[in-house]
Amino acid sequence: MSKCICTLEPKAIWENFYKLTQVPRPSNHEEKAREAVMNWAKENGIHAEMDEAHNILLSKPATPGMENRKGVILQGHLDMVPQKNEDKQHDFTKDPIEAYIDGEWVTADGTTLGADNGIGVAAGMGILLSKDIPHGPIEVLITATEETGMDGANGIRANWVKGDILLNLDSETEGELYVGCAGGIDGEIEFTYTPEAVPAGSKAYQINLKGLKGGHSGMDINLGRGNANKLFFRFLKAVSKELGLRLASVSGGNMRNAIPREAFGIVTVPAANVDKFLAKVKEYEGIFKAELSAKEPNLTLFAEETAMPKNVMPENVQHNVINAIKACPNGAMRMIDSMPDTVETSNNLAIVKGGDGKVEIYMLMRSSVETAKTALAQVVDAVFELAGASKINFVGEYPGWKPNPDSAIRKEMEEVYQKLYGKKPAIMAIHAGLECGILGSTYPKWDMVSFGPTISSPHSPDEKVNIESVGKFWEFLKATLAAIPTK
Repeated sequence: MSKCICTLEPKAIWENFYKLTQVPRPSNHEEKAREAVMNWAKENGIHAEMDEAHNILLSKPATPGMENRKGVILQGHLDMVPQKNEDKQHDFTKDPIEAYIDGEWVTADGTTLGADNGIGVAAGMGILLSKDIPHGPIEVLITATEETGMDGANGIRANWVKGDILLNLDSETEGELYVGCAGGIDGEIEFTYTPEAVPAGSKAYQINLKGLKGGHSGMDINLGRGNANKLFFRFLKAVSKELGLRLASVSGGNMRNAIPREAFGIVTVPAANVDKFLAKVKEYEGIFKAELSAKEPNLTLFAEETAMPKNVMPENVQHNVINAIKACPNGAMRMIDSMPDTVETSNNLAIVKGGDGKVEIYMLMRSSVETAKTALAQVVDAVFELAGASKINFVGEYPGWKPNPDSAIRKEMEEVYQKLYGKKPAIMAIHAGLECGILGSTYPKWDMVSFGPTISSPHSPDEKVNIESVGKFWEFLKATLAAIPTK
């Protein structure tokens, strides 16, 4: 490991980000991090409040001579996605993130880094602590549980935040200003069944599909990476009938907004078919490697003998589950016509888990077009209804953020970036669930832009943030605050 990330420049960000890495903050387990932020505010004489949805609002008066500027809200979310490599011993509810410097990047040892969105929160903290940065009235809004349901944004108190301009610090490519984002909806599917006895004369094997890159289910959904659940059930579709495989249990993926990297399942195989089964596993490992060699060089598929399970799934239910998962749409469905490099509509078949009487399936559908999102949900509903699922629910729907062509802050930030770096920033919409659309429904008069440093492979253990881009992001943020117009 190299020197502490807290020694990097700008220290105003890196020292605060380092502090955040030392406090557990996976989604739905942010209590210690909230307490740490509130204590930090008290120690530094910063006014802090928390609302019923566990959002934290920190505020700081304008610097002398800037009192007549519009109020700015710097906004980020406190939670992080907890993903780790299988061989990494790490408890996200207790252990600090082991962040380190790797050349031009900061990354973590075998886990997600939490730069999404710890860097944005750290930047807000840096502005609050600053003594020499000119700015108008500042509020820093730190929202709760963004990654698993946008809970904080959905529950934010009305008439609580006083500012006029929201700068969301949660996008992931330096030099781009985001002015719109996709909305989303979660699919929750369940199959229930009466377990059956393991057929006589069987052997039990655990099938392991590992080594995929995974990634952010919005930002990375069109990169052609493998989905562990789709590949796992493709294998079962190909061989289960021929070889008499019976599925006892399955576990693939663990976060609805992360492309699943691993899938495991226990199957029983007639003893007479074991050699054929093992040969098919090897054959399909070769097929998957050949198809995905450029995107997934570390993919592995193998089977190992294991203890006999208590029971297996009835053949008709197994048949329906396999077919439904094989048929379920996954990946990028359509690109935005006016922005052909940006995904319009997608689905991430994120989690398949269960056995012993129940199989649960979770997915996240996204679209920047509300009607297209609804249509995709209808396709998913049709697939699983035909397959006889016992429960099909669509929950957690949140709106997209429609670009505002008349945004004054976007135009101001374009000019500021041009002066700083000699080129205009790209104006983008993002295929991810920024909180701007939800927050804007409660505070419709806000003028909003999202920007941030360059973060690679968020929502996966390969997550890393580019050090130089953090410096450029910080300078741009400071220059933007100095250029905020008068009220």
